[in-house]
Amino acid sequence: MFSYTLKKIIMTIPTLFILALLIFMLMRSVPGDPAVLIVGDLADPAVLAQVRLELGLDKPAYVQFWLWLSRALGGDLGVSLITGEDILTGLLSRFTVTAQVVLVAILFSASIAIPAGMVAAWRQNRPTDFSIVFLMNVFLSIPGFWMALMFIFLFGVYLNWLPTIGYVSLAEDFSGGMKYLLMPVLSLVFLEVATLTRMMRASSIEVLRQEYVTHARAKGLSEGVVLRRHVFKNAFAPTLTMLGLTLGSLLGGAAVIETVFTLPGLGRFLVEAIYARDYAVVQGVLIFVAGVYVLVNLCVDLLYPVLDPRVRL
Repeated sequence: MFSYTLKKIIMTIPTLFILALLIFMLMRSVPGDPAVLIVGDLADPAVLAQVRLELGLDKPAYVQFWLWLSRALGGDLGVSLITGEDILTGLLSRFTVTAQVVLVAILFSASIAIPAGMVAAWRQNRPTDFSIVFLMNVFLSIPGFWMALMFIFLFGVYLNWLPTIGYVSLAEDFSGGMKYLLMPVLSLVFLEVATLTRMMRASSIEVLRQEYVTHARAKGLSEGVVLRRHVFKNAFAPTLTMLGLTLGSLLGGAAVIETVFTLPGLGRFLVEAIYARDYAVVQGVLIFVAGVYVLVNLCVDLLYPVLDPRVRL
């Protein structure tokens, strides 16, 4: 187990390095001059040259990459070219908002999708299976932003139960904050539960056809025990992979949902930086998102041996 864990951790290092290099090259290929963005295109050439010197833009690209990577590894992602805000501080404050919404949404989605998928597989080609599959297909066919708008109309405008836009920190007012987070969480649940349910159903159907499941039934075990002991553990691994991918992706910023509900999260932070052409923030957000994505999937990889000891071999 130790060698498996060490191998997985070591493999993340070149992955992160390549991602950092790609992000740096991508940002350098974007048209525009950060120095002009700071001082304006009508500034004196000497002032522009001075700003480029301070930003290190006069150095070769590989030197700029090395300096940026060195500072990033030390936790220094620079400051915003527009607001002067420290990027890492801004990232962490916004990531907290995104994490609150995403983690609760993923927890609810998994809590619904795993039993629903197993029940659908167990009752395959029966009314229960058809009902669950039909419902999940409906969820899959509805765009996330439209679902979010319908929630705003129903719970915020028509019933007047929940605030339509805005955000209150849970640390400041827990009950008030929950009211603001409820509709974004529900929107993400409807987005993700269908995919997870379909994945769990497909893998459960495959496991239910295995000989060891037939043997377990032949021993007289109840269907509940068979599903819990023999089906769940072997069918959950593909769903865990999907959970990791979904969680990593959403933690990187659920931009659409955050924009619809005006949440000050990571996705909205990135979108606003792109509109403002704030290269430093975009670059910092991208490397942060890449790191979160790799870290989440590393955790998923480390959980595989718990479900299937053959992975360690």
